[in-house]
Amino acid sequence: MERDSQLKLYGQVADQLKEAHAKVRALQVPESVRMALSRKLLVVTAAAKHDLPDAARRLDRLMKDLDEGRFPEGD
Repeated sequence: MERDSQLKLYGQVADQLKEAHAKVRALQVPESVRMALSRKLLVVTAAAKHDLPDAARRLDRLMKDLDEGRFPEGD
């Protein structure tokens, strides 16, 4: 049973990552901000390999920030 819930969460994270990547690509922001967001997405992707629930929480926060127009500072 736990494996089924893990697979379901993995599918949800994968779908949400696809959506997040599409949102980042569509943003009209400076390239440095886009790169910072891309790095955050890479961190979430890497975290998903080791701690899926933590990656899901990080991705939820990132999506909320994107939806509310809160972007990281560019380098």
